[in-house]
Amino acid sequence: MDSANMRRAWKRVKRNNGAPGIDGMTLEEFPTHARAHGPEIRHSLLDGTYQPSPLRRKSIPKPGGKGERLLGIPTVVDRVIGQAILQVLSPSFDADFSASSFGFRPKRSAHGAVKQVRDFIREGYRIAVDLDLAKFFDHVQHDVMMSRVARKVSDKVLLGLIGRYLRAGVLVEGIVQPTDWGTRQGSPLSALLANIVLDDLDKELERRGHRFTRDADDLVILVRSQSAGVRVKASVTRYLTQKLKLRVNAHKSQVVPSDDCTFLGVTVRGTKRRWSDAAFTDFRHAVRRLTGRSWGVSMEHRFDKLNRYLRGWMNDFGISQYNRPIPERDGWLRRRIRMGYWKPWRRVRTRIRNLLKLGTGKRQAILTGLSRKGDWHLARTLATQTGMTNQWLAQQGLLSIRDLWLKAQGYA
Repeated sequence: MDSANMRRAWKRVKRNNGAPGIDGMTLEEFPTHARAHGPEIRHSLLDGTYQPSPLRRKSIPKPGGKGERLLGIPTVVDRVIGQAILQVLSPSFDADFSASSFGFRPKRSAHGAVKQVRDFIREGYRIAVDLDLAKFFDHVQHDVMMSRVARKVSDKVLLGLIGRYLRAGVLVEGIVQPTDWGTRQGSPLSALLANIVLDDLDKELERRGHRFTRDADDLVILVRSQSAGVRVKASVTRYLTQKLKLRVNAHKSQVVPSDDCTFLGVTVRGTKRRWSDAAFTDFRHAVRRLTGRSWGVSMEHRFDKLNRYLRGWMNDFGISQYNRPIPERDGWLRRRIRMGYWKPWRRVRTRIRNLLKLGTGKRQAILTGLSRKGDWHLARTLATQTGMTNQWLAQQGLLSIRDLWLKAQGYA
């Protein structure tokens, strides 16, 4: 662990932001801690005694409000060390990864994965074998993973450190629960370790001559006929369960026409890409939550969270060539933001005064200010729209869904 590598790792961790782990240390506190304890940490890394801390358990809502997803948050120190290990290992392993592997790899993206699926469909491979790996990051076995890491890593100290990362446990309600299998979701290393394990699958599929695309644990194989798809599904399932000791969700895995297959939230209908109905439903749910009237935050904070989400969602799904609902969604979003401004103006005088300041005509300002209709209705009146114009909302910081989509398509 040379100093230059650790400095690069710290810059990456700082750029990625993130919450404190079980020790409560923030990113702002790390430099002081590193200066005070750096030599001690470095010595423990070199002699093989460094012990990663357990993860802090955090639950986040799943898209569409469908339950919760459990995450583990490492300490800042563990994130920096994990990132440093990743920077050492990644070049060696990534160089030999399959061209059909896209997830968590430099200069590769989900967009590239979807485009490859589209290309296979254009070649006539219109039956999709969609295999669902059941909770892959939670169930992958450590011995399977470490045996594959050891193919290229001979340093026993480094192998021991990676093993201790995997077994460090997770803190749940004050009790450390063991992690006897699975990877540390939230750790920079997890994605690389997942790709290392699944690279065996990629190589096997290449050996068999299959057209396939994989993004982390999302896998789709394209074949020419339904009967071929059934055979491939059965044989690849056997390989995953017997050779890699992974679980395949039989209820979610399927053999379907490519038009009916959703990969990374995108479907390819014919040769046209479009986001799935489920992805768009999740989008509406998330925007509704971020623009909710009951969320007692400043509009500045609301815009920051909302715009981050909009950019992230469009980075993932802006590859869609289907744009019909976008103008409607832009209007819906602006109406919800107007409602967010309107609700805190509870008093009649406040509402009239603010509308007049924004340029609304006196008559309309008074009539709307006196109205007893609901906030959602009043957010679409002539008074609120001529006061809180589209241009004014943009000046406050609201992004346009249409503009983000055009940028994703390469038009802006």
